[in-house]
Formats: sequence, structure tokens, C-alpha cells
Amino acid sequence: MSEHLRRIGDKELRPESLMMSYGYDPRRSEGAIKSPIFMTSTFTFKSAEEGKRFFEVAYGLREKDPKEELGLIYSRLNNPDIQILEERLTVWDGAEACASFESGMAAIATTLLAMLRPGDVVLHSVPVYGGTDYLLYNILPKWGVTAKGFRACDGTAGMKQALAELGDDAERVAMIFVETPANPTNDLVDILDAVALASRTTRDGRKVRVVVDNTFLGPLWQQPLQHGADVVVYSATKFLGGHSDVIAGAVLCSEELMAPIKTHRTILGTMCGPWTAWLLMRSLETLKLRMTSQMKNARYVADFLADHPKVDKVHYLGHLTEQHPQWETYRRQCLAPGSMIAFEVHGGEAAAFRLLNALKLVKLAVSLGGTESLAEHPATMTHADIAVADQRSMGITGSMVRLSVGVEHPEDVIADLRQALDAV
Repeated sequence: MSEHLRRIGDKELRPESLMMSYGYDPRRSEGAIKSPIFMTSTFTFKSAEEGKRFFEVAYGLREKDPKEELGLIYSRLNNPDIQILEERLTVWDGAEACASFESGMAAIATTLLAMLRPGDVVLHSVPVYGGTDYLLYNILPKWGVTAKGFRACDGTAGMKQALAELGDDAERVAMIFVETPANPTNDLVDILDAVALASRTTRDGRKVRVVVDNTFLGPLWQQPLQHGADVVVYSATKFLGGHSDVIAGAVLCSEELMAPIKTHRTILGTMCGPWTAWLLMRSLETLKLRMTSQMKNARYVADFLADHPKVDKVHYLGHLTEQHPQWETYRRQCLAPGSMIAFEVHGGEAAAFRLLNALKLVKLAVSLGGTESLAEHPATMTHADIAVADQRSMGITGSMVRLSVGVEHPEDVIADLRQALDAV
């Protein structure tokens, strides 16, 4: 089988089929049906001349010939498992290039360091993942980069208002970073509108880039590059890994934009290792099965929560109606509502804690996207480093519980939530 088989006759193979073998040629590994784990730090060269050619390409001393493969040098630069993984990850998002990382934050931090300069401004949606928020407001300012947030719940009007509030500094905007759906509120940011605003904001030939964190919906239910985004980032720990046993990240974009990102990855040493890559390859084979099951289960769970007398509000994309201000964005941008739910219970933080402490099947833990259902308290856990007043303005309340629905039978998840709500 060709390592880049994409068609059989005139039939284009679908992503879930390509996840089994794309990018891997068994003939190169003694016929092994699955890629071995290449646990090596360095690779031998056939000759000194070959080593010279490999380094010329790796260090950008010359352009790679069209039919020339990137030679294996050292696992900080490249490794067979990493290369196969990255080939497969490009399939779902329709990307030209992919870079894998040892964590989602490694992916985000490396990307922002590669694309931003001192004096730049990042216009970003809020809320974002707590680690991203810390990077934007506690680390990047030391490098001369300023962050300006807009509430995802305010939609495109909020994004435009935040840009207007920058005044003359609007000319320094170099990136629009959006997390959509927002974590944990499930508010949507219109990617097309962000792209249009970036285009209008571009100055002096330096394009304002749109970077989308697509972790919450994953590549099955939202494909930001198809809506004009420049870069998509993932915490691959979540749905891509999907088994709560690996920490990883990924970035997808054009070959042109990827070049500086991979250079920074090489120098910063933020690449993933071969064992991480192998685990992700294993997980990609069941990505559609898992995410489809989770999405279907979440519909039942969200409906149950919406009807429960002790639940004040449910934040779930599948409950959006035509009257909702984000309906059109959802209809155009998302392929399904995913499996993330946030809900608010009567009684504030104390009630939320009683519910969380009473859970039996659903695990009380942070993270999301695993095969098991997980619940946590955003205000005091994943978003604890955000000031309470700011949390409230973002829609994160003390009574809010975030739920990642797994692949268990939905009636069992509902039974657990029902008995836990009895304790509230």
C-alpha cells in the first residue's frame, strides 16, 4: 500500500479510513501492520554527503527538492512516528502542514512566540483556557506583547468594540486568537467575521493572523481552516488522544506559516516524543467512533439537565435555536454540537460542590474529551487564576459545573447525575 494512498479509482477515501495507514509504509518496517515506536535519539547517515544534504534542508540553507524527502537526523528535529502522526493529522483539517508538541500549551506558546514580535497586540476572545490566559497576561508582556480581550458572548460586535477601544494601538494588532466554543461557556466566535476583521486591520503588508483553538469541538465538528483561519491549535490531550493517558498538542496551517513554528519548536525543544506520537496514532483510528458516541450521548444528558428543577441553565450548543444570536454562526461553522456541557445549579458554589462530591460514575477531574465522563468546577479549578469579577463578566459563575460526556451508556451517566443532583 502506498504511504500516501488517498483514492481508490475515482473514490476519495474518507478521513476515518485514512487514519488506519496514511503516511505509513509497512515495507519500511519489516511489514509491521502498525508503525513501530522509533525510540531513538539519533539516526545514522549512509554517507557524510547525505548528512550534509539533510542538514541543509533542516536548517533552511536550501529549499527541499520536490521529490526529496526530509532526511532523519535527530528526534528533536524529526522522527518517523512524529512524521506519520503529522501526516495523518493534516487529513481531518485539510491542512498543508502539521507540527506536534508535547502538550497543548507547548503548541500554543511556541506558535505565539513564532508569530509575534515585541510591540504587537493580540486581540483575543474570553474566556480562554487558564493556561492560555496566563501566557497572554503574565508571560508575553515580558516580551513586549500586549493582550486585549473581548467577550465571546458579545459576538462580533464585542470583537469590533475591543478593537475600537485600542485606539491608535489597533495598528499594532498582529493576531486575533479565538477559542471557539469558549471554555467553559460554549459561546461561539464567528471565524469568518474574525478573518474579515483581520483583513481590514492589516497594515503595511504584514497580515493580521487568525489563530483558532479548536480543542472543544475537535476536527470532526469544526474545521477552522476551511473558514479562512490561518492556524488551528489543539490540546491533543483531549479528543485527539481521547483516553486520558497522554499529554500532547498540535498546530496545523500552511507550509509557509509552519516553517517558523517548526524552527521555534526545534530550538525550544517543545516537540512531542515518539511514544506520545505512537499513542496519538493509536487514538486517531477510533477518533470518529469516540467523538460520534460522545456527541450522541451528550444530547441525552443535556436534555435531562435542561428539564431538571435544580438546574438553572444549560450551556450546550445542541440547544441553540433560530432565535439565539449565535444560531447562524453555529449553523454555518459547526458540524455538530460536540460533547461539552456546562450547567448551573441552584445554590451557588456550595451546591455545585455537593453535586461534584456526590458523583459516582462521572469522575471529578479536570481535562476533557476522554472516554470517561468528567466533571469539574471551572471557577475554582481550570479558571481559578482569573479574578472573580472577570469570571462573572465572562459568564463563569460559582454555580457552574463543566461536564465532558464520555462513551458510557447515556442512561447510566444520567442516573449518576440524577442521584448527585438529589444531594444539592
